[in-house]
Amino acid sequence: MRLAGRTALITGAARGIGQAFAEAYVREGARVAIADIDIARARSTAAGLGEDAIAVEMDVTRQESIDTAVAETVDGLGHIDILINNAAIFTAAPIAEITRADYERAFAINVSGTLFTMQAVARHMIARGQGGKIINMASQAGRRGEPLVAVYCATKAAVISLTQSAGLNLISHGINVNAIAPGVVDGEHWDGVDAFFARYEGKAPGQKKKEVGEAVPFGRMGTAQDLTGMAIFLATPEADYIVAQCYNVDGGQWMS
Repeated sequence: MRLAGRTALITGAARGIGQAFAEAYVREGARVAIADIDIARARSTAAGLGEDAIAVEMDVTRQESIDTAVAETVDGLGHIDILINNAAIFTAAPIAEITRADYERAFAINVSGTLFTMQAVARHMIARGQGGKIINMASQAGRRGEPLVAVYCATKAAVISLTQSAGLNLISHGINVNAIAPGVVDGEHWDGVDAFFARYEGKAPGQKKKEVGEAVPFGRMGTAQDLTGMAIFLATPEADYIVAQCYNVDGGQWMS
């Protein structure tokens, strides 16, 4: 019960990694807001977690939606102690085939969405005067370039940079901002990732997923549950002296 009495807003929490974080937080005693653009699935996820979860609709590309979701979370939970910026999309294409629309959508969700959700929650935390924890979801892709993943890599590099700047700025208000950089994480989203590589590398369906899993030093792809320990730790008082850092949770794929 390391998060007993705490409240959390988790974006993109109706499925996948965000859902795993919500489940882990509830087990640790927190109450959570499941924020997602898919409100029907968010409600289903919240219902499965019981009375300690509520669902709020959030489109992180729209400021009005962000502000409304934050207000609804405060109304439903009383306040926000923890924010996990998890909502994101993946995209891939050779440089010569990147479209402006795809670029703008990825940055609108992965970067602008992270920044302005962080800003909205930070304003609440500052006004409340009791500090808080903000955890941004980066990626090993933000640590390097990849031939077919320029836009996604750039968005996650931006998330790492935003985490560093926000962390240095907000710690004066008692708000710790840090990030988690997963490696390759299995889940339903990997069907889409695998399809990108099947298209651009001529691989059979499932081949890329098999290859990346075998390349992880740990011996397999990660799971959403592999990330929950770090997400819990960074939200506890044990992490009070950790500021503006990005932690790799990737089975040994990247060392920094």
